[in-house]
Amino acid sequence: MIESVLVANRGEIALRVIRGARELGIRTIAVFSEADRDSPHVVQADEAVLIGPAAASRSYLDIGRILGAARAARAAAIHPGYGFLAERADFARAVADAGLVFVGPAAETIGAMGDKTEARRRMAAAGVPVVPGTTAPLASGSEAREAATAVGFPVVLKAAAGGGGKGMRVVRRLDEVAAGFEAAAREARAAFGDGSVYVERFLERPRHIEVQLFGDGFGNVVHLHERECSIQRRHQKLIEEAPSSLLTPAERREMGEAAVRAARAVNYIGAGTVEFLHQDGEFFFLEMNTRLQVEHPVTELVTGVDLVEWQFRVASGGALPMRQSEIPLRGHAIECRITSESPFEGFLPATGTVRHLAIPGGPGVRWDGGIRVGNEIGLHYDPLLGKLIAAGPDRESAIRRMRRALAELSIAGVSTGTPLLRRILDEPDFLAGRLSTAYLTEHPELFDSDLGDASRTAAVAAAVLLEHERRATVPAPRIPGDGARFSDWRAGTAPWVAPIPDGNG
Repeated sequence: MIESVLVANRGEIALRVIRGARELGIRTIAVFSEADRDSPHVVQADEAVLIGPAAASRSYLDIGRILGAARAARAAAIHPGYGFLAERADFARAVADAGLVFVGPAAETIGAMGDKTEARRRMAAAGVPVVPGTTAPLASGSEAREAATAVGFPVVLKAAAGGGGKGMRVVRRLDEVAAGFEAAAREARAAFGDGSVYVERFLERPRHIEVQLFGDGFGNVVHLHERECSIQRRHQKLIEEAPSSLLTPAERREMGEAAVRAARAVNYIGAGTVEFLHQDGEFFFLEMNTRLQVEHPVTELVTGVDLVEWQFRVASGGALPMRQSEIPLRGHAIECRITSESPFEGFLPATGTVRHLAIPGGPGVRWDGGIRVGNEIGLHYDPLLGKLIAAGPDRESAIRRMRRALAELSIAGVSTGTPLLRRILDEPDFLAGRLSTAYLTEHPELFDSDLGDASRTAAVAAAVLLEHERRATVPAPRIPGDGARFSDWRAGTAPWVAPIPDGNG
């Protein structure tokens, strides 16, 4: 087993990986920016290393600083989490070149699947159905017009190096293609440093269904069933569940086998996800995510598998602990993403200080969070504060449990999307499993901002209570600027804290 790991991430995923590593006896090293000095992942790790200012480009996205921190803390491995550098082939290659274990697939695999056009070519060759479209980047707006005409409208122009809904433009008419191409390319260059764009047919009301897969270094590949991620806004997921309420056992088997073929086509090792769009009885490859997914907890709850533990065992040279026939599928699980956004104001990002935090509990409820009282929520990073997950013997019971958990969850000091999530879980189409990626667009009534007099009264009462608590609370000690110090507010071994200089450390 790997002896020590640096977690090159922040927030709830850093904390999740740290917990999983410590259960295996692995020494954990956190990294943090100036903005994250008081974050839970910094406190929970065995050691912590300051890597730079709040700007991600000068901290979490700086490969030199990450490797410098790993050297300073004598880490044996690096776990990338998700986001930031997780799907950067150059990062995986730099980690390997530094003599460290990268807890994830090989750089060549990440590179092949990170290029969406290359991924489409490989999937088609492996017999995995792909959405009709081009398999090479478009050179110009005029070439995009020709390709869109051949594919058939509506089409979507997509960044070849993209993800997360960035660098995408839906086009419904020929005269919109050139402008859509320029906008998608411009956004792709800004987000990924690569303006390459391709075109594929736009499916109007698909369901977004993805399959969790795992491979090891001995040629074994399995899938751990599927997750439904159709509740989205601007191509970003809000609610995920496992399994999908749509698939029959035969469809589940067929989609799982297609995901395994996709993994074998790129010699996949570690945790990954193949995303599909399902419409009118057909499913099509969308993309492969060469990392752990945000929504992995729902898979863990219906299979009983600790995916982070599997990641460490495979990265340590071990084989998968289960064969395909041994992986169970029991019950149903739902995850709600809790974000610092205002859903009734166009999902504008919200900022503030967490003044109060009440976390739900009870049977079948899990909270994967990355915040605590006193944390400042700014605009530097993704708005994900945490994930609330509920499981039950079936979908109906999981929904009831999630409703109860959302009612118990209380975060004050920063606006969150929780009110919208509560409404979705009461909406008849959601309850009946009538889902698609167009769900929020087709239900504008969910965004009515009138919360009613009772809710306003409760909000005022909560504000008064929180102000009273604030005055009675002594602030927690903060980590000083530079150098190291022992923690005076944490039981057990104190974190080691040191700044990492610019460049390569």
